[in-house]
Parts: sequence; structure tokens; C-alpha cells
Amino acid sequence: MRNITSLTMLWSLLPLFKGKKLVFVTNNSRKSRRQYSKKFRSLGLEVTEEEIFTSSFAAAMFLKLNNFSPEKKVYVVGEDGILEELKLAGFECFGGPEDGKKNIKLEADFYFEHDKSVGAVIVGLDQYFNYYKMQYARICISENPGCLFIATNRDPTGHMTSAQEWPGAGTMVAAVSCSVQKEPIVVGKPSGFLMDFLLKSFNLETSRMCMVGDRLDTDILFGQNTGCKTLLVLSGCTSLPELQDASNNIHPDVYTNSVYDLVGLLQK
Repeated sequence: MRNITSLTMLWSLLPLFKGKKLVFVTNNSRKSRRQYSKKFRSLGLEVTEEEIFTSSFAAAMFLKLNNFSPEKKVYVVGEDGILEELKLAGFECFGGPEDGKKNIKLEADFYFEHDKSVGAVIVGLDQYFNYYKMQYARICISENPGCLFIATNRDPTGHMTSAQEWPGAGTMVAAVSCSVQKEPIVVGKPSGFLMDFLLKSFNLETSRMCMVGDRLDTDILFGQNTGCKTLLVLSGCTSLPELQDASNNIHPDVYTNSVYDLVGLLQK
């Protein structure tokens, strides 16, 4: 493995940060860009919706850029962030947390009804995931001609609380994927779709960008796949032992303990 540590090497990336624009990219689809902007303001940070790129927004933009028919509906296995972004993009959608309250009875004569006008199923992180939603998604993808199967991301786990990791969106995606025997279109990190949209929005080149993140298989791979410099911070998902493990084949350009290390360097 390459020797990629030390503040000296981190210093070499500072020109990429000084006076440059910051854009926030997250695979968490539970919130919309509006909701994240509100959260930033509560922390004393002025970040506009246009500077935030979520996997929920990416899913809506994928449909829009691919001329998804306005006569078709979208079924959502996920939360309010996806529903809000779809509605803002002008799409009719349903599902989400509301369907988390629904139950079924597996009786001999039970027939599961579904909306045959559903043209896309979007699956993201869903704390209300249940058997009803899995069947609704499965039957739409399997029985509605041309129905798209879109995943916001495939993260296996995530820090949903500060105390421990929890199952990520990838677990919900895997359940639906297994039931339909089909792979989804992934729009979040490390997929290049989100980066392509970001580059067009800001007229940027990846050679002038640095991807900063705390996860190797999403953040760092996302940056590498799209030609960015990469900086791994060890304050989140990936630990130093995981980074240095012989089985790991994803290596950032540099790594440091936290983003705060950059502040110290900038003050020197």
C-alpha cells in the first residue's frame, strides 16, 4: 500500500481548498436539499440548496433527464426526502413512510392489488421498511412493462445514530433486488451520475476538485471513479486499521484524522 499519510502531504492539497467552492454530496436520501439546508442553518452555516447534492435529488434528476413520462407514477421505498424531491421535480409519487403502517395477511385467497401506472420504483434508506413495501416494489417492477428500478445508493451500513452503525439503504435495495432478480440503476455515490450532474451544474472539471469523505467504498471510490483528488477523514465510517488492511484496495491520495486538520494548516 502507498504511504499516503502525514500533514506534509495534506499540505499539498490545500490549493484545492483555499478560496474554492464547497459542495456537499450525501448518499443519505432521508432528507431533501431543503431539509439539509435548514439543518446547516441551525448549525450556523449558510449553505444553499444549490450547493447540496443528495441521492434523493439525484433520483429525481435521473427521471427528469431521462424524460420520465408525466403520465407515470413513482413508488417510493424510502422516506420524505425522496418524496419531496420527486414532487419538486413535478412527478406524482406515493409510498414512503405512510406505507410503513400497512400490513398484509398471507391467506390462501389474498390478491395484492397495485397501481399499474407506476413506471419507476425508487428504493432508499427506509426505517419504515416492511413486507408490504417489498411486495409493492416487487410487483411493480415485475409486472408493469418498462418499470424502472432505481436505487439511491447501496451503502450496507450507516451511522444513523452517534452510538452505533445501522443497516443502510443497501439492505433495502438488496431485498427488492433479490425478489425481482434484477440489478437496480444506482444514482448515488460511487455512481458517476451524481458527479456528471454536479459538473454540469457548476461548469467544473474533476481535475480541479477534491472529494473529502469518511468512507472508502462510497466517497473515495466516487472521487477516484470520476477523476478527483481524494482525502479520507478517519472521523466517520472508515478506521485506520480498515484503511491499512491488506485486503483493502481503495486508497485515497491522502488521509487525516478529521477535517479540522485542514483548519490548522490554513491558519499557519
